[in-house]
Amino acid sequence: MPVSQSIWKVDKTPTKLTTCSLKSETELEDMICQDTSILNEKWLPIGRQVATAHGGIIDILAIDESGNLVIVELKRNKTPREVVTQAIDYASWVKTLDSAKIADLYKKYGKGINKDYDSLDEALKNKFGKSFGEDEINNAHQIVVVASELDLSTERIIKYLNDYEIPINTVFFNVFHDGEARYLSRAWLIDPAETQEHANLPKTGDTEPWNGEYYVSFGHDMGRHWEDARKYGFIGAGGGRWYSKTLSQLSKGDRVWVNIPQTGYVGVGIVAEPAVMAEDFMVKTEKGEVPITEAPLKLDEQTKKDYLIKYAEDEEKSEYLVRVDWLRNFPIKQAISELGFFGNQNSVCKPTSSKWLFTVDTLKKKWGIT
Repeated sequence: MPVSQSIWKVDKTPTKLTTCSLKSETELEDMICQDTSILNEKWLPIGRQVATAHGGIIDILAIDESGNLVIVELKRNKTPREVVTQAIDYASWVKTLDSAKIADLYKKYGKGINKDYDSLDEALKNKFGKSFGEDEINNAHQIVVVASELDLSTERIIKYLNDYEIPINTVFFNVFHDGEARYLSRAWLIDPAETQEHANLPKTGDTEPWNGEYYVSFGHDMGRHWEDARKYGFIGAGGGRWYSKTLSQLSKGDRVWVNIPQTGYVGVGIVAEPAVMAEDFMVKTEKGEVPITEAPLKLDEQTKKDYLIKYAEDEEKSEYLVRVDWLRNFPIKQAISELGFFGNQNSVCKPTSSKWLFTVDTLKKKWGIT
């Protein structure tokens, strides 16, 4: 069913706003480049009207906080099927780019968007507060088609591709006016968290039956602290449903192996309770049982205030926590990382690669887990 959007002005008598048009799709492109939260606040535009080696032009090329690329293609005057086919063709080229080529693309196309930063590394540090290693850039990518509407057959094609874990999505925009004021509304065809998850799935081609063990990526110093997780027994993710949704895969009794990216594996435990918002996660303290938002934490006070408490009641951006009974857990300085270990940016996933089997078997032996 085609996505339909409407807006009503709240008053004694609700008034339905009428739709209007932007001057051009370039106006929408300008807005996205100026404020990427229109799509995703954790994406950084690194190029606009980027020429591919095949003669095509990518409307907007962005990078997310995992170092993965995002192809944003506006429908413009193309038919719905044309824009989808074209975007997939662009993705086949984007897949071949290494970090040096991406840095060069930024110098050619991205400085016009991020005028304060001469290099991609500077822009990434400013946006995400960290540097990226060469092996962290462009391990995956996703496609976003921007349109005001699509025909039913094109919607079916995009949903079909997602069913087979091809990370493509459509975002619909409509413009409404109330007097001189204009308002932009947005709706996704598919939950963007699902597309993000598909983008981050390992694409090794080396698959094995899933061994029943869950992988967890714990973002230490990204709104949470590993020592708090050890003390109070939890894993967590948040800042947007892109990151927290995968926690919903976990049920009581599941076993999780916890990795801190760029650091190593630090623990294994059994899920005791499914995910809840941080304000509903109760912990025992000297003053009795309190929500973790009120508990003493290793997490610095400013981050606790700016992230954990600020978004405590925001279902979209809140930190979500899963209670875990630890079988083994270790300080960060004792993290284990070996050549050949599995790694992934999804908060939770069910890996089906030989790397995962090797990782779990190795950790079981080292930690005495049966």
